[in-house]
Amino acid sequence: MPGPVLWDAASLRVASGGTVADGVAVSGVSIDSRGVAPGELFVALRDARDGHDFVADALARGAGCAMVDRDPPRVASDAPLLRVGDTLQSLTALGAAGRARSTARFVAVTGSVGKTSTKEMLAAGLSACGSVHAAAASYNNHWGVPLTLARMPASAEFGVIEIGMNTRGEIAPLSRLARPHVAVITTIAPAHLGRLGSIETIAEEKADIVAGLEPGGVAVLPAEGPQAGLLRRRAEDAGVRMVSFGEDAGADARLIGWEGGADRQSFRVALGGREFAVTLGVPGRHMAMNAVAAIAAVQALGVDPARFAEGLAGFAALAGRGARVPVPVPGGTALLLDESYNANTTSMRAALAVLAAQEGTRRIAVMGDMLELGDQGVAMHAALAGDAVACADVVFTCGPQMAALHDALPEAKRGAHAVDSAALAPIVADALRAGDSVLVKGSLGSRMAVVVRAIKALDAQGAAA
Repeated sequence: MPGPVLWDAASLRVASGGTVADGVAVSGVSIDSRGVAPGELFVALRDARDGHDFVADALARGAGCAMVDRDPPRVASDAPLLRVGDTLQSLTALGAAGRARSTARFVAVTGSVGKTSTKEMLAAGLSACGSVHAAAASYNNHWGVPLTLARMPASAEFGVIEIGMNTRGEIAPLSRLARPHVAVITTIAPAHLGRLGSIETIAEEKADIVAGLEPGGVAVLPAEGPQAGLLRRRAEDAGVRMVSFGEDAGADARLIGWEGGADRQSFRVALGGREFAVTLGVPGRHMAMNAVAAIAAVQALGVDPARFAEGLAGFAALAGRGARVPVPVPGGTALLLDESYNANTTSMRAALAVLAAQEGTRRIAVMGDMLELGDQGVAMHAALAGDAVACADVVFTCGPQMAALHDALPEAKRGAHAVDSAALAPIVADALRAGDSVLVKGSLGSRMAVVVRAIKALDAQGAAA
């Protein structure tokens, strides 16, 4: 075995309800045949493509076993297969078993904005306090949460779970699967507004995370914002203890003394009669608020907040979520602010504020469509004009809805507008000059990572030259 045994044949049978040969043991769980590590269990899920078509490849790469619900092609009859009735259902059952056998303290995070960053902050800070198992990337849906739990080492002291949604009714069952001791709700914003219909329905769905709290669990909720009262009411109705976070004097965990710069920030958090100094190597007041929520959560977990705050020094923004990438260009270097993973109106304004704090020749915003905003989408894009004008020297846009923002900008601020990110990418790359700071942001479906790759390719071009 390449690593410690995570699941042996007996535990796989009991957890999944399937059949597998004696002697099979796996050290991990994967759903991607391209990244499966030797000794891992490959789960053949069906999504855009059928995972059964990649079982042979996974086994060739060294997978210790494959979970299947039909005979996979090009696989020998004696291959190590865990045969189940339905691979997604059995992955969920495996996740439930991973959670049931764990003695760790669990915190789950949801929200419209900031949940992945808050999850990463929790993972970074808790690592200074014990062994941590956290969701990878944004594994927060009907397969991501079970996969995270199925990968949970029995020895982990803390579990950090991210829970997301696209439609109504998704969060409660995932929370019941994760059974957190603490549930955090970050900022509520009009993400998925087109699917859920109103910001209130979005808040109701996010509040469903309290449905899975363990007895005696704690809900960490925003103290401010239009939906704060709704979230508080839902927690009260569920009979769970609440801890609020924010900047208002009445917040249980309060942000004070904030000082921000182009690439870092420092502040204090007042909580329970104590103050904790925090330094983050990322900019943006919204990131500070995520840290306040995280500190409130760890105290509710029974962890020393001061020790956790020291551990936040290890937090860094992820690719697509605020990563800062220097890129060589003719005559010097430009700075890429990679926010390409997702966007809504709240996160777009927060990212523009970070761009405004940068120093250099020009501040360039490259903005793609914010999707799933429903009938209000075009107006919401146009309404970003004031923030874009205040924070950027020039604005490039792409997508049918961002055309409304392009039209609302004064002529002096307009860069190019293109039909999509593929058309815009070479225009932006060609426009960059030494000293520029360039923000790239849009919904995942807008494929703004195409623009990011075009900018990063300038580094390779410079090296070749």
